[in-house]
Amino acid sequence: MPGGRLTQQERQQIALGLADGLAYAEIARGLDRPTSTVTREVMRNGGPTAYRADLAHRASGHRAQRRRQAAPRNPKTPPQPHGRDAEAVRAYEERLTTVFIQSGTPKMMARVLACLCISDSGGHTASELVQHLQVSPASVSKAAAFLESQDLIRRERDERRRERYVVDDDVWYQSMMASARGTAQVAETARQGIPVLGPNTPAATRLENIARFLDYVSESITRAADQAREVLHTRPEATPDGAVRP
Repeated sequence: MPGGRLTQQERQQIALGLADGLAYAEIARGLDRPTSTVTREVMRNGGPTAYRADLAHRASGHRAQRRRQAAPRNPKTPPQPHGRDAEAVRAYEERLTTVFIQSGTPKMMARVLACLCISDSGGHTASELVQHLQVSPASVSKAAAFLESQDLIRRERDERRRERYVVDDDVWYQSMMASARGTAQVAETARQGIPVLGPNTPAATRLENIARFLDYVSESITRAADQAREVLHTRPEATPDGAVRP
């Protein structure tokens, strides 16, 4: 599998693949590159609808030049807790970010969420996120507000009264419940259109089918999320003889 920077010809192939409506994975197979490489390339250069090979290649050259000119203050990577490999952690964070992006999370929001998820404490202050991600405070604030609106993170104050963004252990439960509420709202709105369009009309029938389907999905998500949370968060009970009982 080839490594290194993408060539201009490869970027042109990416642009052609996007124009043909190909998925990132299919484009990547044609280039013999990882899907994450194609995803990052497209997302950092305008997204699938605005990607241009010539502009992307020029921007890549500018970034490489800035990296060469930048003199790092401390060439040594700070030590990682628990004896972790710093480079492996960085690569995993990038991979997790890419998966979040592919699932529909905007890029900056995905970066913040990934950073919080791999933190042992599960939380960072805004300044810590700015320093780690090398972005502006405004970018962190906007990303955090979006993630909070999706019930993916929450805010709290630390002992120094600084605001911290925190991702809980049951983050996906909260996210699933928010999704179920949104789905139920769509179902209810669809049902409200039935008397407006007239019962038994084709449009009203379509809305009724949409509402019934989404009602079932919303209820199923809620039930499954509650059951999974109860099972996964229940600690085993110890019996008098010392055995562990689920």
